Amino acid sequence: MMTATTQRIRELNDALRSTLQGGRVFMTSGVQALGEVVVATALTRMRTFSEFDADNDPHGEHDFGSFEVGGTTFFFKIDYYDPGMEGGSEDPSDPAKTTRVLTLMLASEY
Repeated sequence: MMTATTQRIRELNDALRSTLQGGRVFMTSGVQALGEVVVATALTRMRTFSEFDADNDPHGEHDFGSFEVGGTTFFFKIDYYDPGMEGGSEDPSDPAKTTRVLTLMLASEY
């Protein structure tokens, strides 16, 4: 059974991932080096990702995913920092206490 806190974290993570708003979004230099077409395809794939399951999302927060584009495996990961980006968030379910950071990377860079 999912708690209200976990549900709120999931909603905030899904909003960031699907709209690229509500936090900071980064991609690694390895992703950028693949060129505009691959980057655009990977971003679209990440934004529409819905294959969450017990293996890749054991806490139900939708904070990690893995997918392929053109034979290349990508990961996305969401981390939770305090508003000053100096440490971890004390409450990832509270946007006022959390800066969400989404990183799109190659699996080989993880």
